[in-house]
Amino acid sequence: MYQTVGSFLRRLSRSVRRSRLHPAASVAVKLHTANLQNAQFSKSQLPDYQALECWFKRRLETVYHRYSDIPDNTVVLGCDHVYIEDGGVIYRATRGLEELEPEEVLCADCVGEGNGSIQRVRISPNERVMAATVKTPHRDEAKCIVVRLDGHSVARQPVVILDQVFSFEWAADNLLLYSKQEGLKCHSVHRLDFNDSNIHSTLVYEEHDPEFFVEVGRSRDGRLLTLNCTSKSCSEVWVSDTATPHLPPALVQRRQPGLLYHVEHSADHVYILANTGPGQEYQLLRAPLSTTCLENWVPLFTPSPGSIIKDMELLQEHCVFTIRHPSGHLGLCTVSLKDPSSESFLKLPPWACSVEMQRNYILDRQTFQFLLSSPVCPPFPCVFSPATKQLVTDARPCIDYNTTRLEASSKDGTLVPLTLLHKPALAELKEMPLLVHVYGAYGLEINMSFSSEKRLLLDHGWALAYCHVRGGGERGLGWHRAGCLEAKQRGVEDLVACIQRLFHVGVSQPNLTALTARSAGAVLVGALCNQQPHLVRAVTLQAPFLDVLGTMQDPSHPLTIQEIGEWGDPLTNTHHRENIASYCPSHNITPQKYPSMLITAYSEDSRVPIAGVQTYVERLKAAIQNQSRQSLSESGAVTRIVLDLQPGGDHFGPEDFDLSLAESARQLAFLQMELGLDNPPSQQRCK
Repeated sequence: MYQTVGSFLRRLSRSVRRSRLHPAASVAVKLHTANLQNAQFSKSQLPDYQALECWFKRRLETVYHRYSDIPDNTVVLGCDHVYIEDGGVIYRATRGLEELEPEEVLCADCVGEGNGSIQRVRISPNERVMAATVKTPHRDEAKCIVVRLDGHSVARQPVVILDQVFSFEWAADNLLLYSKQEGLKCHSVHRLDFNDSNIHSTLVYEEHDPEFFVEVGRSRDGRLLTLNCTSKSCSEVWVSDTATPHLPPALVQRRQPGLLYHVEHSADHVYILANTGPGQEYQLLRAPLSTTCLENWVPLFTPSPGSIIKDMELLQEHCVFTIRHPSGHLGLCTVSLKDPSSESFLKLPPWACSVEMQRNYILDRQTFQFLLSSPVCPPFPCVFSPATKQLVTDARPCIDYNTTRLEASSKDGTLVPLTLLHKPALAELKEMPLLVHVYGAYGLEINMSFSSEKRLLLDHGWALAYCHVRGGGERGLGWHRAGCLEAKQRGVEDLVACIQRLFHVGVSQPNLTALTARSAGAVLVGALCNQQPHLVRAVTLQAPFLDVLGTMQDPSHPLTIQEIGEWGDPLTNTHHRENIASYCPSHNITPQKYPSMLITAYSEDSRVPIAGVQTYVERLKAAIQNQSRQSLSESGAVTRIVLDLQPGGDHFGPEDFDLSLAESARQLAFLQMELGLDNPPSQQRCK
């Protein structure tokens, strides 16, 4: 299969004109620096900083080029064709005839707004129609383009273009279920019916609770479409049978406080992954499709104590779970659907940090296909057969670095996992620069998939540490809930313990340590900088959530009600307000020596209001001014506070590759300068 895809990719690279990368391209960005004594870039320093940024951008281009042909999920395998997205265009080739000229089937530019990027692709059951969402940089909502795949016309005209679409799945070749997004909210599901003469849309489901978000999914066997209604604390699933797609969806189990569940299907049974196990962790249950309520859920598999289900793939006769052990190692656990007591376990390589499923439209339900990677090891494809219990790969990666897993004892005695990636031996890291990563929110794991930027740092002598603090999902749902609401401060304590643990085992030292986070992860970083600023020398934050209290007291903000389950309700609950105020980065700044910071924010970001970021920077500037007046004779490293304010509203960074590359290069240059590392050779000033 992967040889087929590789052949198509090589053919595509010869036939498609790719845009060139421009190392010195100008970036539409405004840099704001704190106008403080000893806290700003001087005119003599700025050219060196720009030269360093250009050097890193050229190096990043080289790394990206080196890994340009790695497998990813932009490839979609249909029954008869292979589809791949490149530069906002989807091409296809006939399977078995990949050396023929690839055919263009869909172009993002047809929405008429320019600079669109393709987000999600779905092919109808008989591969006659394709739907894809296209998002432009200045909008949260995407447009959905539907094109026919039958025939051989190169210039395919859309059958229909739908506005404000978030998720969608095919019920039949002429029936599409989709959820409609308004701003950051998604509360309704519609069914699009179309044929040669008529197109119309019908409301299928409407959610009335503002805390819930609705998304359309599809079972692995294609039998059921799922309407997943989820809040921070509970969920509810409705199912639509593709055998009778015009009938109203049926409820699986009514929402209950604290109950979270997900639904799959096989052989007239629903398989439910629900947090009904010990400690409210996930376990697998089964019920007949005809009677799906909670009373009929029969447990099939519960992981061993301390082990956590991270993901599940339901095959024809087996269920394959991605399991994380307490040590942090990943493995695959296989359970027979005919005999659930029959289990087998396959330990994945110790360097593996990320397992990403590869789903396609071929009804191969005998094998589990996935990508295995780490932040510094590019993904490579694997195929696991439960029948033979064998893991098959085309090639094994060359692992030229060390993966060290540690635990740090937090303030309350809880052991917090740490993953350390490094090239030299552990005993040789004392003088090495260290970049610490953290997230710790929403029950989500910190991103540990491959990153060209992280690979570049590793190759240039850095050590990389990933702190799996409470509030995230590394150790399961209970680990997340231990960090919610009244216990957010524990995530900060976990982060402090992790950094101190690294120093204790001889990894780097404070003046060579940097800390990075994005979005909600900035809450922990900002709180640490208020409480223990001496632990790190430099900080980079992207789209950071820094004014938790101010934002959660603003009911006009689109996410305030949806986020109550994560942060609390300071408007109606005094205890919640006091708790948020105790750790909110923007409300606990004091006059003291702070680490240098590069804060990247986006002027139209609707998830993190720019006003909250600016408030934080202003308060930080005032505190630094106050501290500098009190200790004019103090010597030491200069503190720089830089607000990198970029245009656009994409919370996840620029869609444009050149702008994204420049942003990453700017952050690496900032870290290089602030940690006082030797500048790389052959720097050239940007033109």
